[in-house]
Amino acid sequence: MHDLGPRPSRHPLPHRNAHAWRGLEVSLDVLQHEHLVALEERYSHVLVNHQLDGVLLYSGHPARHFGDDQHASFVTQGHFMHWTGLAHAAHCWLLIRPGLRPTLYFHAPDDIWHLPNTLPDEPWVNHFHVERRQEVTPPALPPGRFAVVGDVAPTMTAQWDVKINPDGLTRDLDALRVHKSAYEVACLREANQRAMLGHQAARDAFLGGACELDIQFAYLAATRQRETSLPYGNIIALNAHGGVLHYQHQAIRPEAIRRSLLVDAGYRYRGYCADITRTWPGPHANQRFAPLVEGVTALQRTLIAALAPGVSFIDLHERMHAGLADLLIEQRLVRTSAEAAVASGITRAFCPHGLGHLLGVQVHDVAGHRDEGGNLLSPPVGAPFLRLTRELQAGMVVTIEPGIYIIPMLLDAYRGNREIDWDAVGSLADHGGIRIEDNIHVTLHGPDNLTPRHE
Repeated sequence: MHDLGPRPSRHPLPHRNAHAWRGLEVSLDVLQHEHLVALEERYSHVLVNHQLDGVLLYSGHPARHFGDDQHASFVTQGHFMHWTGLAHAAHCWLLIRPGLRPTLYFHAPDDIWHLPNTLPDEPWVNHFHVERRQEVTPPALPPGRFAVVGDVAPTMTAQWDVKINPDGLTRDLDALRVHKSAYEVACLREANQRAMLGHQAARDAFLGGACELDIQFAYLAATRQRETSLPYGNIIALNAHGGVLHYQHQAIRPEAIRRSLLVDAGYRYRGYCADITRTWPGPHANQRFAPLVEGVTALQRTLIAALAPGVSFIDLHERMHAGLADLLIEQRLVRTSAEAAVASGITRAFCPHGLGHLLGVQVHDVAGHRDEGGNLLSPPVGAPFLRLTRELQAGMVVTIEPGIYIIPMLLDAYRGNREIDWDAVGSLADHGGIRIEDNIHVTLHGPDNLTPRHE
Protein backbone atom coordinates (compact mmCIF):
# COMPACT_ATOMS: atom_id res chain seq x y z
CA MET A 1 0.00 0.00 0.00
CA HIS A 2 1.27 3.47 -0.85
CA ASP A 3 0.57 5.84 2.04
CA LEU A 4 -0.57 9.16 0.59
CA GLY A 5 0.40 11.12 3.68
CA PRO A 6 -1.21 12.42 6.88
CA ARG A 7 -4.39 14.45 6.60
CA PRO A 8 -5.84 16.72 9.29
CA SER A 9 -9.30 15.19 9.30
CA ARG A 10 -7.99 11.64 9.73
CA HIS A 11 -5.27 11.71 12.40
CA PRO A 12 -5.72 14.54 14.90
CA LEU A 13 -2.91 14.94 17.40
CA PRO A 14 -3.58 15.64 21.07
CA HIS A 15 -2.47 19.29 21.01
CA ARG A 16 -5.60 20.41 19.10
CA ASN A 17 -9.27 20.13 19.98
CA ALA A 18 -11.93 19.25 17.42
CA HIS A 19 -12.98 22.88 16.88
CA ALA A 20 -9.41 23.97 16.20
CA TRP A 21 -8.95 21.09 13.77
CA ARG A 22 -12.08 22.03 11.85
CA GLY A 23 -10.90 25.65 11.62
CA LEU A 24 -7.52 24.58 10.31
CA GLU A 25 -9.12 22.27 7.76
CA VAL A 26 -11.48 24.94 6.39
CA SER A 27 -8.79 27.61 6.16
CA LEU A 28 -6.41 25.19 4.42
CA ASP A 29 -9.10 24.28 1.88
CA VAL A 30 -9.46 27.96 0.93
CA LEU A 31 -5.73 28.57 0.83
CA GLN A 32 -5.14 25.41 -1.19
CA HIS A 33 -7.69 26.49 -3.79
CA GLU A 34 -5.88 29.83 -4.15
CA HIS A 35 -2.56 27.97 -4.37
CA LEU A 36 -3.79 25.76 -7.22
CA VAL A 37 -5.34 28.65 -9.14
CA ALA A 38 -2.05 30.55 -8.92
CA LEU A 39 -0.11 27.45 -10.02
CA GLU A 40 -2.30 27.11 -13.12
CA GLU A 41 -1.61 30.72 -14.06
CA ARG A 42 2.16 30.44 -13.49
CA TYR A 43 2.49 27.13 -15.30
CA SER A 44 0.56 28.55 -18.24
CA HIS A 45 2.99 31.45 -18.47
CA VAL A 46 6.01 29.12 -18.33
CA LEU A 47 4.59 26.74 -20.93
CA VAL A 48 3.76 29.56 -23.35
CA ASN A 49 7.30 30.90 -22.95
CA HIS A 50 8.69 27.48 -23.86
CA GLN A 51 6.26 27.09 -26.77
CA LEU A 52 4.69 23.99 -25.23
CA ASP A 53 1.08 22.86 -25.27
CA GLY A 54 1.52 21.12 -21.95
CA VAL A 55 3.72 19.27 -19.49
CA LEU A 56 3.18 15.79 -18.07
CA LEU A 57 4.48 15.47 -14.50
CA TYR A 58 5.37 11.95 -13.43
CA SER A 59 5.11 11.15 -9.72
CA GLY A 60 7.82 8.50 -9.95
CA HIS A 61 8.12 4.90 -8.86
CA PRO A 62 10.00 2.94 -6.19
CA ALA A 63 13.28 1.30 -7.19
CA ARG A 64 13.58 -2.46 -6.82
CA HIS A 65 16.64 -3.82 -5.03
CA PHE A 66 18.96 -5.73 -7.35
CA GLY A 67 18.24 -9.43 -7.41
CA ASP A 68 15.27 -9.04 -5.07
CA ASP A 69 11.53 -8.50 -5.21
CA GLN A 70 11.54 -5.79 -2.52
CA HIS A 71 11.44 -2.06 -3.26
CA ALA A 72 13.22 0.85 -1.64
CA SER A 73 11.30 3.57 0.17
CA PHE A 74 9.66 5.98 -2.25
CA VAL A 75 8.86 9.70 -2.25
CA THR A 76 6.93 11.51 -4.97
CA GLN A 77 8.74 13.80 -7.40
CA GLY A 78 8.71 17.39 -6.14
CA HIS A 79 6.83 19.13 -8.98
CA PHE A 80 4.03 16.56 -8.84
CA MET A 81 3.86 17.01 -5.06
CA HIS A 82 3.76 20.80 -5.49
CA TRP A 83 0.30 20.36 -7.07
CA THR A 84 -1.11 17.43 -5.11
CA GLY A 85 0.68 17.15 -1.77
CA LEU A 86 0.70 13.37 -2.28
CA ALA A 87 4.06 12.24 -0.94
CA HIS A 88 3.89 8.52 -1.71
CA ALA A 89 1.67 8.14 -4.80
CA ALA A 90 3.67 6.07 -7.29
CA HIS A 91 3.01 5.59 -11.03
CA CYS A 92 0.75 8.68 -11.22
CA TRP A 93 0.79 11.37 -13.90
CA LEU A 94 -0.44 14.96 -13.95
CA LEU A 95 -1.13 16.69 -17.28
CA ILE A 96 -1.00 20.50 -17.19
CA ARG A 97 -2.19 22.48 -20.22
CA PRO A 98 -2.78 26.23 -20.41
CA GLY A 99 -6.44 27.13 -20.08
CA LEU A 100 -7.58 23.57 -19.40
CA ARG A 101 -8.44 21.73 -16.23
CA PRO A 102 -5.45 19.65 -15.02
CA THR A 103 -5.84 15.90 -15.48
CA LEU A 104 -4.65 13.60 -12.70
CA TYR A 105 -4.03 10.04 -13.86
CA PHE A 106 -4.21 8.24 -10.54
CA HIS A 107 -2.70 4.78 -10.30
CA ALA A 108 -5.12 2.61 -8.29
CA PRO A 109 -4.89 -0.98 -9.54
CA ASP A 110 -7.06 -3.83 -8.36
CA ASP A 111 -4.80 -5.84 -6.08
CA ILE A 112 -5.36 -8.84 -3.80
CA TRP A 113 -1.98 -8.27 -2.10
CA HIS A 114 -2.31 -4.62 -1.13
CA LEU A 115 -5.07 -2.20 -0.16
CA PRO A 116 -5.80 -0.12 -3.28
CA ASN A 117 -4.78 3.52 -3.30
CA THR A 118 -7.48 6.11 -2.68
CA LEU A 119 -7.55 9.86 -2.96
CA PRO A 120 -8.44 11.81 0.19
CA ASP A 121 -12.01 13.08 0.56
CA GLU A 122 -10.95 16.72 0.33
CA PRO A 123 -12.07 19.65 -1.85
CA TRP A 124 -8.74 20.03 -3.66
CA VAL A 125 -9.34 16.77 -5.56
CA ASN A 126 -12.22 18.44 -7.41
CA HIS A 127 -9.75 20.89 -8.92
CA PHE A 128 -8.56 18.04 -11.17
CA HIS A 129 -10.14 15.83 -13.74
CA VAL A 130 -9.28 12.45 -12.21
CA GLU A 131 -8.81 9.29 -14.24
CA ARG A 132 -8.11 6.17 -12.21
CA ARG A 133 -5.76 3.77 -14.01
CA GLN A 134 -4.59 0.20 -13.67
CA GLU A 135 -1.52 0.68 -15.87
CA VAL A 136 1.93 1.91 -14.91
CA THR A 137 2.64 3.09 -18.46
CA PRO A 138 2.20 6.78 -19.37
CA PRO A 139 -1.25 7.93 -20.49
CA ALA A 140 -1.95 8.85 -24.11
CA LEU A 141 -1.21 12.45 -24.99
CA PRO A 142 -3.26 14.61 -27.36
CA PRO A 143 -1.59 16.07 -30.45
CA GLY A 144 0.76 18.94 -29.68
CA ARG A 145 4.13 19.89 -28.23
CA PHE A 146 4.68 18.39 -24.79
CA ALA A 147 7.42 17.86 -22.23
CA VAL A 148 7.62 15.18 -19.56
CA VAL A 149 9.18 15.95 -16.16
CA GLY A 150 10.21 13.26 -13.72
CA ASP A 151 12.16 10.02 -13.40
CA VAL A 152 11.22 8.88 -16.90
CA ALA A 153 13.31 6.58 -19.06
CA PRO A 154 13.28 7.36 -22.81
CA THR A 155 11.75 3.93 -23.46
CA MET A 156 8.66 4.95 -21.46
CA THR A 157 7.86 7.74 -23.90
CA ALA A 158 9.37 6.32 -27.11
CA GLN A 159 5.99 6.47 -28.88
CA TRP A 160 5.86 10.27 -28.53
CA ASP A 161 7.89 13.15 -29.83
CA VAL A 162 8.31 14.79 -26.41
CA LYS A 163 11.06 16.54 -24.50
CA ILE A 164 12.16 14.77 -21.31
CA ASN A 165 13.26 17.04 -18.46
CA PRO A 166 14.40 19.94 -20.69
CA ASP A 167 16.84 22.14 -18.77
CA GLY A 168 15.14 25.48 -19.34
CA LEU A 169 11.71 24.19 -18.39
CA THR A 170 12.86 22.40 -15.25
CA ARG A 171 14.75 25.53 -14.13
CA ASP A 172 11.60 27.61 -14.56
CA LEU A 173 9.45 25.07 -12.72
CA ASP A 174 12.03 24.98 -9.92
CA ALA A 175 11.78 28.76 -9.70
CA LEU A 176 8.00 28.52 -9.12
CA ARG A 177 8.72 26.67 -5.87
CA VAL A 178 11.05 29.28 -4.35
CA HIS A 179 8.37 31.69 -3.14
CA LYS A 180 5.85 29.91 -0.96
CA SER A 181 2.12 30.58 -1.15
CA ALA A 182 0.06 31.22 1.97
CA TYR A 183 -1.12 27.62 1.74
CA GLU A 184 2.42 26.29 1.65
CA VAL A 185 3.46 28.40 4.62
CA ALA A 186 0.45 27.12 6.58
CA CYS A 187 1.45 23.52 5.80
CA LEU A 188 5.06 24.16 6.79
CA ARG A 189 3.90 25.76 10.04
CA GLU A 190 1.73 22.75 10.86
CA ALA A 191 4.58 20.36 10.03
CA ASN A 192 6.76 22.30 12.48
CA GLN A 193 4.11 22.14 15.21
CA ARG A 194 3.91 18.37 14.88
CA ALA A 195 7.66 17.84 14.64
CA MET A 196 8.23 19.78 17.84
CA LEU A 197 5.99 17.36 19.73
CA GLY A 198 8.47 14.69 18.71
CA HIS A 199 11.47 16.73 19.82
CA GLN A 200 9.94 17.23 23.24
CA ALA A 201 9.25 13.50 23.53
CA ALA A 202 12.82 12.71 22.41
CA ARG A 203 14.28 15.01 25.05
CA ASP A 204 12.14 13.46 27.77
CA ALA A 205 13.13 9.94 26.69
CA PHE A 206 16.80 10.92 26.72
CA LEU A 207 16.60 12.41 30.20
CA GLY A 208 14.83 9.22 31.28
CA GLY A 209 17.80 7.11 30.17
CA ALA A 210 16.54 5.75 26.83
CA CYS A 211 18.84 4.46 24.10
CA GLU A 212 18.91 6.01 20.63
CA LEU A 213 16.43 3.52 19.18
CA ASP A 214 13.94 4.09 22.00
CA ILE A 215 14.32 7.85 21.56
CA GLN A 216 13.43 7.34 17.90
CA PHE A 217 10.36 5.32 18.94
CA ALA A 218 9.34 8.12 21.33
CA TYR A 219 9.66 10.64 18.49
CA LEU A 220 7.58 8.56 16.10
CA ALA A 221 4.89 7.91 18.71
CA ALA A 222 4.57 11.58 19.66
CA THR A 223 4.28 12.67 16.02
CA ARG A 224 2.20 9.64 14.98
CA GLN A 225 4.43 8.76 12.06
CA ARG A 226 6.03 5.61 10.80
CA GLU A 227 9.60 5.75 9.57
CA THR A 228 8.64 5.60 5.88
CA SER A 229 6.57 8.78 6.32
CA LEU A 230 9.47 10.88 7.63
CA PRO A 231 10.78 13.57 5.27
CA TYR A 232 14.31 12.28 5.95
CA GLY A 233 15.96 9.73 8.18
CA ASN A 234 15.99 11.07 11.73
CA ILE A 235 19.35 11.79 13.32
CA ILE A 236 19.20 10.58 16.94
CA ALA A 237 22.74 11.05 18.21
CA LEU A 238 23.91 10.45 21.77
CA ASN A 239 27.27 11.67 23.01
CA ALA A 240 30.08 11.51 20.40
CA HIS A 241 27.61 10.48 17.69
CA GLY A 242 26.47 14.11 17.60
CA GLY A 243 29.75 14.91 15.86
CA VAL A 244 28.76 12.82 12.83
CA LEU A 245 26.83 15.33 10.75
CA HIS A 246 24.45 12.81 9.15
CA TYR A 247 24.68 10.07 11.78
CA GLN A 248 22.59 7.23 10.39
CA HIS A 249 22.40 4.56 13.12
CA GLN A 250 20.33 4.13 16.28
CA ALA A 251 22.05 2.20 19.03
CA ILE A 252 19.88 -0.31 20.88
CA ARG A 253 21.74 -0.17 24.19
CA PRO A 254 21.38 2.71 26.64
CA GLU A 255 24.43 4.76 27.49
CA ALA A 256 25.49 4.64 31.14
CA ILE A 257 27.05 8.08 30.68
CA ARG A 258 24.68 10.55 29.02
CA ARG A 259 26.58 13.67 28.01
CA SER A 260 24.50 15.01 25.14
CA LEU A 261 21.69 14.40 22.68
CA LEU A 262 21.40 15.89 19.19
CA VAL A 263 18.09 15.29 17.38
CA ASP A 264 17.64 16.37 13.76
CA ALA A 265 14.13 15.22 12.86
CA GLY A 266 11.10 16.44 10.95
CA TYR A 267 7.57 15.83 9.80
CA ARG A 268 5.85 15.86 6.41
CA TYR A 269 2.42 17.50 6.32
CA ARG A 270 0.48 17.51 3.02
CA GLY A 271 3.82 17.04 1.32
CA TYR A 272 5.61 19.90 3.13
CA CYS A 273 8.60 19.22 5.37
CA ALA A 274 9.69 20.42 8.78
CA ASP A 275 13.44 20.19 9.42
CA ILE A 276 14.29 20.93 13.06
CA THR A 277 17.39 20.25 15.14
CA ARG A 278 17.81 20.53 18.88
CA THR A 279 20.72 19.70 21.20
CA TRP A 280 20.44 19.06 24.93
CA PRO A 281 23.08 18.58 27.64
CA GLY A 282 22.74 15.35 29.57
CA PRO A 283 23.14 14.75 33.30
CA HIS A 284 26.82 13.86 32.79
CA ALA A 285 27.74 16.75 30.50
CA ASN A 286 31.00 18.62 30.95
CA GLN A 287 30.43 22.05 32.47
CA ARG A 288 31.58 23.66 29.23
CA PHE A 289 28.83 22.06 27.15
CA ALA A 290 25.65 23.83 28.34
CA PRO A 291 27.13 27.33 27.83
CA LEU A 292 28.09 26.31 24.29
CA VAL A 293 24.52 25.13 23.60
CA GLU A 294 23.22 28.44 24.95
CA GLY A 295 25.75 30.33 22.84
CA VAL A 296 24.82 28.55 19.59
CA THR A 297 21.14 29.13 20.37
CA ALA A 298 21.76 32.86 20.94
CA LEU A 299 23.77 33.09 17.72
CA GLN A 300 21.00 31.35 15.82
CA ARG A 301 18.43 33.85 17.08
CA THR A 302 20.67 36.75 16.09
CA LEU A 303 20.99 35.34 12.57
CA ILE A 304 17.24 34.79 12.34
CA ALA A 305 16.61 38.41 13.31
CA ALA A 306 18.78 39.48 10.35
CA LEU A 307 16.65 37.67 7.75
CA ALA A 308 15.03 40.11 5.33
CA PRO A 309 14.44 40.51 1.60
CA GLY A 310 17.62 41.62 -0.16
CA VAL A 311 19.99 40.08 2.38
CA SER A 312 22.71 37.88 0.89
CA PHE A 313 22.62 34.38 2.36
CA ILE A 314 26.36 34.09 1.70
CA ASP A 315 26.88 37.17 3.88
CA LEU A 316 24.72 35.58 6.59
CA HIS A 317 26.83 32.43 6.38
CA GLU A 318 29.94 34.54 6.94
CA ARG A 319 28.23 36.26 9.88
CA MET A 320 27.64 32.81 11.34
CA HIS A 321 31.37 32.10 11.25
CA ALA A 322 32.17 35.46 12.86
CA GLY A 323 29.67 34.64 15.62
CA LEU A 324 31.11 31.14 16.07
CA ALA A 325 34.59 32.65 16.42
CA ASP A 326 33.33 34.98 19.15
CA LEU A 327 31.70 32.04 20.95
CA LEU A 328 34.76 29.79 20.73
CA ILE A 329 36.90 32.59 22.17
CA GLU A 330 34.38 33.44 24.87
CA GLN A 331 34.24 29.80 25.98
CA ARG A 332 38.07 29.59 25.88
CA LEU A 333 38.30 26.90 23.26
CA VAL A 334 40.26 29.24 21.00
CA ARG A 335 42.92 31.81 21.96
CA THR A 336 43.18 34.30 19.13
CA SER A 337 41.16 37.10 17.55
CA ALA A 338 37.81 36.36 15.93
CA GLU A 339 39.16 37.60 12.61
CA ALA A 340 42.15 35.27 12.79
CA ALA A 341 39.98 32.28 13.78
CA VAL A 342 37.85 32.79 10.67
CA ALA A 343 40.72 33.59 8.32
CA SER A 344 42.77 30.55 9.37
CA GLY A 345 39.86 28.17 8.85
CA ILE A 346 39.52 27.25 12.53
CA THR A 347 35.80 28.03 12.60
CA ARG A 348 35.26 25.85 9.52
CA ALA A 349 36.95 22.96 11.32
CA PHE A 350 34.38 23.37 14.10
CA CYS A 351 31.46 23.89 11.67
CA PRO A 352 31.99 22.59 8.12
CA HIS A 353 28.40 22.81 6.86
CA GLY A 354 26.40 25.71 5.49
CA LEU A 355 24.09 27.99 7.45
CA GLY A 356 20.91 26.59 5.89
CA HIS A 357 18.86 25.91 2.79
CA LEU A 358 15.50 26.44 1.13
CA LEU A 359 12.65 24.29 2.48
CA GLY A 360 9.42 23.05 0.92
CA VAL A 361 8.15 19.76 -0.48
CA GLN A 362 11.80 18.74 -0.46
CA VAL A 363 13.92 19.17 2.64
CA HIS A 364 16.73 20.65 0.56
CA ASP A 365 14.42 22.46 -1.82
CA VAL A 366 15.33 23.37 -5.37
CA ALA A 367 16.84 26.54 -6.90
CA GLY A 368 19.10 27.42 -3.97
CA HIS A 369 22.04 27.91 -6.35
CA ARG A 370 20.15 29.99 -8.95
CA ASP A 371 19.44 33.70 -9.03
CA GLU A 372 16.07 35.17 -10.01
CA GLY A 373 17.02 34.88 -13.68
CA GLY A 374 17.98 31.21 -13.38
CA ASN A 375 21.73 31.86 -13.54
CA LEU A 376 24.02 29.55 -11.55
CA LEU A 377 25.36 30.91 -8.26
CA SER A 378 28.04 28.49 -7.14
CA PRO A 379 29.01 28.31 -3.45
CA PRO A 380 32.09 30.33 -2.50
CA VAL A 381 35.42 28.50 -2.23
CA GLY A 382 35.37 28.60 1.56
CA ALA A 383 31.82 27.24 1.83
CA PRO A 384 31.49 24.35 -0.64
CA PHE A 385 28.55 22.81 1.23
CA LEU A 386 26.42 25.97 1.35
CA ARG A 387 23.09 25.01 -0.25
CA LEU A 388 21.69 28.55 -0.58
CA THR A 389 23.76 31.21 -2.36
CA ARG A 390 21.16 33.74 -3.50
CA GLU A 391 19.70 36.87 -1.96
CA LEU A 392 16.68 36.34 0.24
CA GLN A 393 13.25 37.32 -1.04
CA ALA A 394 9.86 37.62 0.59
CA GLY A 395 8.07 34.28 0.43
CA MET A 396 11.13 32.08 0.84
CA VAL A 397 11.24 29.56 3.67
CA VAL A 398 14.76 28.77 4.86
CA THR A 399 16.47 26.85 7.63
CA ILE A 400 18.95 28.54 9.95
CA GLU A 401 21.22 25.98 11.61
CA PRO A 402 24.55 27.07 13.08
CA GLY A 403 26.59 24.44 14.88
CA ILE A 404 29.79 23.56 16.70
CA TYR A 405 31.21 20.04 16.48
CA ILE A 406 34.24 18.11 17.66
CA ILE A 407 35.18 16.22 14.48
CA PRO A 408 38.66 14.71 14.84
CA MET A 409 39.36 14.37 11.10
CA LEU A 410 38.85 18.13 10.66
CA LEU A 411 40.56 19.31 13.84
CA ASP A 412 43.58 17.06 13.35
CA ALA A 413 44.82 19.42 10.63
CA TYR A 414 45.28 22.04 13.37
CA ARG A 415 46.95 19.82 15.98
CA GLY A 416 50.10 21.94 16.13
CA ASN A 417 48.14 25.17 16.47
CA ARG A 418 48.56 26.69 19.92
CA GLU A 419 45.61 29.01 19.32
CA ILE A 420 43.32 26.07 20.13
CA ASP A 421 43.02 24.88 23.71
CA TRP A 422 43.35 21.16 23.06
CA ASP A 423 42.62 20.19 26.65
CA ALA A 424 39.30 22.06 26.51
CA VAL A 425 38.47 20.58 23.11
CA GLY A 426 39.34 17.12 24.37
CA SER A 427 36.98 17.51 27.32
CA LEU A 428 34.14 17.91 24.81
CA ALA A 429 35.12 15.16 22.38
CA ASP A 430 32.63 12.68 23.86
CA HIS A 431 29.81 15.24 23.48
CA GLY A 432 29.91 15.18 19.68
CA GLY A 433 28.39 18.44 18.63
CA ILE A 434 25.70 21.09 18.81
CA ARG A 435 23.22 22.17 16.14
CA ILE A 436 20.16 24.39 16.58
CA GLU A 437 17.86 24.60 13.55
CA ASP A 438 14.60 26.44 12.94
CA ASN A 439 12.46 26.98 9.81
CA ILE A 440 11.90 30.64 8.93
CA HIS A 441 9.47 32.34 6.54
CA VAL A 442 11.04 35.49 5.08
CA THR A 443 8.50 38.33 4.89
CA LEU A 444 8.45 42.05 4.17
CA HIS A 445 7.64 42.63 7.83
CA GLY A 446 10.43 40.57 9.35
CA PRO A 447 11.26 36.89 9.91
CA ASP A 448 8.34 34.60 10.74
CA ASN A 449 9.68 31.65 12.73
CA LEU A 450 7.52 28.62 11.93
CA THR A 451 9.25 26.51 14.59
CA PRO A 452 7.66 26.63 18.08
CA ARG A 453 9.91 27.81 20.89
CA HIS A 454 8.03 26.16 23.76
CA GLU A 455 10.54 23.38 24.42
